Order: sequence, then structure tokens, then C-alpha cells
Amino acid sequence: MTDDLIETQTPARRITDPAEALAALERAVPGLLHHRRSEPAVLDWPLVEEGLGTALPADYKDLAQWYPAFTLGNYLLVGLPGPGEELQLLRDTHSTLEVLVDAWLEPELGLQAHPVVGGLLPWAESDESDKFMWSTAGASPQEWRVTVAGRGGAWWHYEGGAVQFLAELCDGTLEPWGLRVVGPEVTVW
Repeated sequence: MTDDLIETQTPARRITDPAEALAALERAVPGLLHHRRSEPAVLDWPLVEEGLGTALPADYKDLAQWYPAFTLGNYLLVGLPGPGEELQLLRDTHSTLEVLVDAWLEPELGLQAHPVVGGLLPWAESDESDKFMWSTAGASPQEWRVTVAGRGGAWWHYEGGAVQFLAELCDGTLEPWGLRVVGPEVTVW
């Protein structure tokens, strides 16, 4: 990948503990707590990960176990599986990967879609079709960074996990380069 063509934002400190990342998101989006499950959902992660051909980051799995799918700021759609919805998540992810390959990936940037090693794997999108993905390079999914593809053509990286990205996007720590400003309003699906 030609990283010198894509700008990168780096958090002051990368949060590696899933519970700490989730707590940061709950502080940034206080209304999210009203939708937290009383017990973590039991999800068939082996089914999802086998269907994707890769393990997923622990912070994302933790978020999905505690929360249903939601929208932030009437803009950013975080599609999380609920119990029994794992196959739908796989179908949606594969569909989005097809769209990435057909219409989004820019050859001059050297970007490729998953399952290519280091390829992009989508985890959220906006109501304006902005894409939020993991760059799947690294020894483990906990090392993956977020890659953003703005509908207007802006591509950029964030050197942190998905949940920390959401927290910092909502609390204003992160520059929204090419995206709408995302407020802390939350709507569950």
C-alpha cells in the first residue's frame, strides 16, 4: 500500500484494552449507556470469523456484545450483529466488499480489499456512503488501524481501533477530514 499518499491521524495514546475503549465511547456518547445490554450478548464469533477468513478486533466484538447496532449523529451507521444475526453480518460485509472492489478502491493508492493480506475490511458506513474499514495488516487484529474512505474522495488512516475512533470522532479529538462532524446523538436500530 502506498501510505505516503494517504494522511494519517494518530491518537495521543492507542487504547488496547477493549473495556477501556468502550468506556471512552460511553463518555463521548453518554446516551449510548441507555442502550447497554444488562448482560453481554452471546454471539457466534467463530461463525463470523470463519466466514470472513480472519479473527476480528476485540474492541469491536466487545462493543457488539454490549450494544445493538446504532447510528451516531444521524450520520454514522455502526452495524453490529445481534444474537442470531451473524449470517446477516457476513452477507452485508461481503456485499460491501463487492462495492469496494467495483467502485471505491483507487489503484493509484495501492488499496485492496480483504481477503488480500492487509486488505480493507468494512465495519461501518455513513448515510452519505462514507466507508469505515480496518486495514488488516499486523500480527493480530488488535494492531489493525482504521481506514476512512470519504464519499468526496478523501482517504485517510487512524492509528487506533474502531471503538477508540468512534469515541474520538464524537468527542472532537479527531479531525473529521472530509466527513461531517459527528455529534453524540445515538439512535439504536
